[in-house]
Amino acid sequence: MLAQPLDRMFFALADPQRLAMVEQLSAGPATVKALAAPSGMRLPSAVKHLKVLEDGGIVASRKIGRARTFSIRTDALHLIGDWARDRETAWNAAFDRLAAAMLELRQEEDGE
Repeated sequence: MLAQPLDRMFFALADPQRLAMVEQLSAGPATVKALAAPSGMRLPSAVKHLKVLEDGGIVASRKIGRARTFSIRTDALHLIGDWARDRETAWNAAFDRLAAAMLELRQEEDGE
């Protein structure tokens, strides 16, 4: 249910060039040309990367005149953040159980 959208998002973010585009978009909307420029990427390559980001639900685009402008979809970032917080909660609970088991073992060893 939730795994499929997250799978697409993490796949889209796994590429360093796409991740750099997302970093650039965190400063605000940008055109394809502006997103391609920092890495010297050709426009067709940039469009392909942006399509993956858009299919992953991370960015949205709109056409204004002849220019296509991209922006971050904040709801996607919230979904990733929620997922990370859920994992952190589970990991902390597991570490708490491990610490309690180690303490109990140490107390048993000291009591013998």
